[in-house]
Formats: sequence, structure tokens, C-alpha cells
Amino acid sequence: MMDWRQRLSEAGCRVTAPRRAVMQVLLESEMPLTPQEVRERASAIRPNLGLVTVYRALALFEELDLVRRVHHSNGRHGYVATLPGHRHHIVCRKCGRAVEFPGSEDLDALITQVEQSTSYRVDDHLLQLFGLCPDCLEAEA
Repeated sequence: MMDWRQRLSEAGCRVTAPRRAVMQVLLESEMPLTPQEVRERASAIRPNLGLVTVYRALALFEELDLVRRVHHSNGRHGYVATLPGHRHHIVCRKCGRAVEFPGSEDLDALITQVEQSTSYRVDDHLLQLFGLCPDCLEAEA
């Protein structure tokens, strides 16, 4: 797996201290984080980190497929660091924890059906499932 710093360098981007702080926070989090949450946590690593800098880092990381935007059922979105390969997310409706899982080959039949019924050509997709994580299920029991 290519290191995120190497991918930045190969794209002609510098590995700056603010970018390191943002990525460190995302790599350590089990939950999707909003830009504001990223800034709050990264400020402990890099004081005076600005929200605009966080937004710029997230946009760059998303462009390079280093992070992925995860949509919550409440309409908000957050960011998670990505693992290699095409992946999807399951998000806990109660605590917000997100887990990545692989797969796109299982969607081929559905994509073909959608293309045939809409005349669109699908070139990308985003799949998110929502439910309750094991910890929240146990707390409810």
C-alpha cells in the first residue's frame, strides 16, 4: 500500500505540518469527522490550525482518494481516511461510527439494470449502509 505522504509527493504536493495533523486525526478516528471536528482535534497537534486550511487539506486528500466523504442519515457529512481499493461504508445511526467494507463487483448487476432503465452510463457510485454497531446493539439489549 502506498503511503499517503508518497501519494501527495507524487502528485506534486508538499507534506506540510497542517496536512500531517489533519491526516493523523483522520487515521486515528473510528468515526467520520466534520471539518470542524478535524480542526478541533488537529489543533491539539498543530495549534492555530485554521478551518480554511482543514477544508483545503480535505479537498486535496479527497481528490487524491486519501479520504472519503461519508454522509450521515441526519444530512451532515464527515470524512474518513480510505483504505486501498473500492470500498463502501456502514454507519451507525446512534453513535456515528463508520466501518469500511470492500466491494463493487456485487453491484454490477444493479448498475447494469440502472443504466438500462435510465439510459445513463454509470461511471462511479457511493454506497452507504446505515444500522446499529455491535456496541450500540448491546447497549440497547
